[in-house]
Amino acid sequence: MVRPHQSFQSACNLLAPVFVLFVSANSQNLDVRVHHMLFREMAQQGSVLFRWRGYLPLFLLPLTIYAMTQSGYFEAQFGDAAEEGLMLLSGLVSILGLVVRVVTIGYTPAGTSGRNAREQRAEVLNTVGIYSIVRNPLYLGNYFMLLGVSLATMVWWLPVIVTLTFILYYERIIFAEEAFLAAKFRSRYSDWAARTPLIIPRFRQWKNTELSFSPRTVLRREYNGFYALVVCFTLVELATDLLGEGMSIAEWLADDFYWVWIFAGGTAVFLILRTLKRHTGLLTVSGR
Repeated sequence: MVRPHQSFQSACNLLAPVFVLFVSANSQNLDVRVHHMLFREMAQQGSVLFRWRGYLPLFLLPLTIYAMTQSGYFEAQFGDAAEEGLMLLSGLVSILGLVVRVVTIGYTPAGTSGRNAREQRAEVLNTVGIYSIVRNPLYLGNYFMLLGVSLATMVWWLPVIVTLTFILYYERIIFAEEAFLAAKFRSRYSDWAARTPLIIPRFRQWKNTELSFSPRTVLRREYNGFYALVVCFTLVELATDLLGEGMSIAEWLADDFYWVWIFAGGTAVFLILRTLKRHTGLLTVSGR
């Protein structure tokens, strides 16, 4: 007498080759469907994150505040000279990021490389200048600006978290943007993407652009980034001394009053450029 479990096992043994053939025949179609679903999902997520990409620093604000309460340990362990050195290094890293953005914006035409937040926009495909060595120079600049601010808190784990968060956040944004560019420019995009790195520059590939550098375009379009660094570094310097080292406001003003001048000067520059942009045409350059 054949037992039920033996009948089931026999049936499985008979159907196994059929199942293998079925899976083999359809695995390619299954892979295509799965890849298509993942492609659409990542593109949709990237489009949403694209509209909110300017708010990434706010998402990191709670961790940044906590990190600044721990900043006193660095000075206690390594001394004042190391603290000043790290602050200088962090400032240089952020300035590097700003310079990358300035070079990108200063050499690109209108309709690209902007701060538009509602939708993807690209009237032309940039493939020369800084875009000949890296496909996403603006996001590379953003990363260095954020990294510098996180280094200024003087705790090792915040730059690590900032880096990982940046990767997770921007990979989908870049995916959505490049899907848009691929659909619009097709073979021109695929040829450019095949030879140009995604985020790590390949300097030997530099190709000069026919456009000259436009300082007025940079002043019109990048004063917000400049002022953001002034505000962030002033607040980090103030908060690390007050929260991390237990200084009073009076002590901070006595030791670091030059930060008040930096903040005041940065605010003045911001207000002047904002007024010129909104109420005059002095910073407007045709085609840029």
